Amino acid sequence: MRCLGALALGLFFSTTLSAQAQTTPPVASPDATSAAPSSVVHTIPGMPPVIDPNNIYSEASAGRIAPAIANDPARIYVPNLRGNSVSVIDPATFKVIKTIPVGRSPQHVVPGWDLRTLWVTNNSEGRNDGSLTPIDPATTLRGKDVVVDDPYNMYFTPDGRYAITVAEAHERLDFRDPHTMELKGSVSAPQCKGINHANFSADGSYAIFTCEFGGYVAKIDTVNLKLLGMLKLSRGGMPQDIMAAPDGHKFYVADMMADGVFVLNGDTFQETGFIPTGIGTHGMYPSRDARVLYVANRGSHKIHGPHRGPGSVSVIDFATDKVIKTWPIPGGGSPDMGNVSADGKLLWLSGRFDDVVYAIDTDTGAVRKIPVGAEPHGLAVWPQPGRYSIGHTGLMR
Repeated sequence: MRCLGALALGLFFSTTLSAQAQTTPPVASPDATSAAPSSVVHTIPGMPPVIDPNNIYSEASAGRIAPAIANDPARIYVPNLRGNSVSVIDPATFKVIKTIPVGRSPQHVVPGWDLRTLWVTNNSEGRNDGSLTPIDPATTLRGKDVVVDDPYNMYFTPDGRYAITVAEAHERLDFRDPHTMELKGSVSAPQCKGINHANFSADGSYAIFTCEFGGYVAKIDTVNLKLLGMLKLSRGGMPQDIMAAPDGHKFYVADMMADGVFVLNGDTFQETGFIPTGIGTHGMYPSRDARVLYVANRGSHKIHGPHRGPGSVSVIDFATDKVIKTWPIPGGGSPDMGNVSADGKLLWLSGRFDDVVYAIDTDTGAVRKIPVGAEPHGLAVWPQPGRYSIGHTGLMR
C-alpha cells in the first residue's frame, strides 16, 4: 500500500478507536408522535430505556437518525461471500461506487452498538483464519482486520457491554469487548448445530438464537452468560433469521425447510403458531412504522440454490399474524438478507444465488436489481434510525 493510503487508514483507525471509547449511544431527537408508555419495562442495568413498551422499534422509526451519524453518507454495504469483498452502493443512483477488499468469506456487515463502526464478519469457511474488518461509515474507509475465531455473525447485548461473535462451526457464542474484541467469556450450545441468528427480549435479559442444522432454537441469559434452554421446533428443519415482535415478548423464526415462520412466546419459551410464507423462508425485517414484517423467501431449500428461483417477499401484519401481500421477484431470484431504508420506502435485500441486490418498493413491491460481487449475503443499510444497534444487519432500537 502507498504511504499516503497507509497514513489515511492509520488516521481513520485511531479516530475510530477514540470514538468507540464512548459508552453512551448517540440519541435521536425526541418525536412528538411517540406513543405514551402503557407500562414500564425494567431493563437490564446499562441498557437504554424502552420508550414505548408496545413498540421496541419506536426509536428506529423513519426520520429518527441519531445526530452523531446524520452526516454519514447514505450507502448500502454488501458482503460478497465468494468475492472476499464488500460492494458499496449509492442508493441515490442504484450503482456500485466502491469495492472494499476484506477477509475470507464475509458473511454480514454489522453496525456496532454505538453506531460508529461497521464490522464485516469474515468467518473464513472451512479454515481457522477468521477476522473482523472495521469500516468507518463516515468515510467508507476500512481499518485493520481483527483476528477472531469463526465470526459467522455478530450481535451486541442491549446494554452495550458485550459484542457476541457467533462461532457457528463450534456451536459457541463468544462474548467480547465491543471495541477491542478481546474475549471475555463464552457460552457453549452443543445441541445448537449451526448457531447463527438472534434477537433480544424487550428488557434485554435474554436472547434467542437459531440452530440452522438442528431444527432448534436456544435461549441465552445475556447477563449471566449461560444457556437457559433449547426448544425443538415442531416442523422445523432449518431455522434461519429471528425477529422480535414490537412488544419484545413474541418472536418470529424463519424456517427455510418449513417454508414459513414459527411464532414463539419468548418469555415462556414455547411455540405458539406457524405462518406459511414461501419457498426457502430466510430473512426478516420490520417496517419503519412497526406495522408489518417483511419476510424474504429465498426460493430454494438448498444452501447453494439455483439462479432465478421462485423467490419472493411476504408481508406479515404484526397485529394479525397474517400474510397480507406477496411480492414475487420478477424473472425469479433469491432474496436473502438486508434491511429497510431509513425512510422506510425501500427494502434492500441481497440476491444470494444471483449475484445482485434487490431494491424493493415497500408500497408496490416493484423491484430494481443491482449487480454486485459473488454470492452477496448480509447487507447493511446505513445510516439507519435508532439509538443503538444490537447487531446483525442493523437491528436498531
